Amino acid sequence: MVSEVNTRYEHIAVDESGVAVIAGSTMRVSQLVAEKRAYGWSPEELHFQHPYLSLGQIYSALAYYWDHAEQIDRELEEELAFVDKMQRETPEPPIIARLRAARQRP
Repeated sequence: MVSEVNTRYEHIAVDESGVAVIAGSTMRVSQLVAEKRAYGWSPEELHFQHPYLSLGQIYSALAYYWDHAEQIDRELEEELAFVDKMQRETPEPPIIARLRAARQRP
């Protein structure tokens, strides 16, 4: 079990690695913020997409983000950089190469 530290935000805890999570879930605040940015979802739509989260949890996560935007933005940038690096370093699966070649045939 991961140990968490409560914050002054009712529904937010910080795990042992310093990452803010929605208490009682595995959802990181940065994940919720990334979805809000990517899809333009309102808190109500985030709740519809994640019915296991209450609106209170969602609003608390968004409030936490606005008070810690620099830190959360840095987390998101690091995650995206890691994904980009993994995509560059991972060889193309043989099936993808075969499908690509088959598509290019007349």
